[in-house]
Amino acid sequence: MDKIKVTCDSTCDLTPELYEGYGVQVLPLGITLGEELYYDGVNVTAEDLFAFADRTGTLPKTSALSPAEYEKAFAPWVEQGYKVIHINISSEFSACYQNACLAAAELGNVYPVDSRNLSSGSGHLVLLAVELARAGKSAEEIVEILNERKEKLDVSFVLQHLDYLRMGGRCSGVAVLGANLLKLRPEIRVQDGKMNVGTKYRGSMERSVLDYVKGRLAGRDDVDTGRIFVTHSPMPQELVDKVVALVKELHPFREVLVTSAGCTVSSHCGPECLGVLFFKK
Repeated sequence: MDKIKVTCDSTCDLTPELYEGYGVQVLPLGITLGEELYYDGVNVTAEDLFAFADRTGTLPKTSALSPAEYEKAFAPWVEQGYKVIHINISSEFSACYQNACLAAAELGNVYPVDSRNLSSGSGHLVLLAVELARAGKSAEEIVEILNERKEKLDVSFVLQHLDYLRMGGRCSGVAVLGANLLKLRPEIRVQDGKMNVGTKYRGSMERSVLDYVKGRLAGRDDVDTGRIFVTHSPMPQELVDKVVALVKELHPFREVLVTSAGCTVSSHCGPECLGVLFFKK
């Protein structure tokens, strides 16, 4: 049976408890605030990012890991006889996957997986990889299953603030002003490895978030009820609790896991963004 080590980028947005419990090594992406380089989830938080953006009117810069950094992380496991399965953020969003592949070509026995996703959408694949490894699947079998299952991920978020899209050049100032005046809360869906606008909700934060959850889950018979993530950047706990209760009311999920979005994802979606992320049957 293969000795397998699962690793992932910090963009997978799982909790420290999940990483530790599943034995996953997390590789943090770089976050530059002004002239200072930090590392996602290590010495900088989403709250630090929001404070910087509010103070300067600009977004921090995010940076992929270099091939050398990946090689340094993978090499100790390969030298110990492990096969490394590494889960990357979508190659449409970052050079991480390309750089991990370059490191893998140098070392051998490293299997980068382009999740075609972000946040706990990629996190779903991380946990699945560990579960498959514990079930005795080979590295090659696990990669094949992950590449099949990633096509079944249903990943989306509802935004409360469009200023971060504006600062990132993804939305004009006029569009942001119009959306704010109309109290529009757009849903962002991840499809084919890219972000696209879905339903536009209207009203207060609570109303838009709960309407979004109903829109994603109500009346559907294609939802895999094994596990769902509720991921947010950060949002009032009272509203998160209402979302969890609504999710459980709509479908009998075996696991409802709440996680926080890290700096990389938060730099695009801004504060008080929330998503429900799950597999389809």
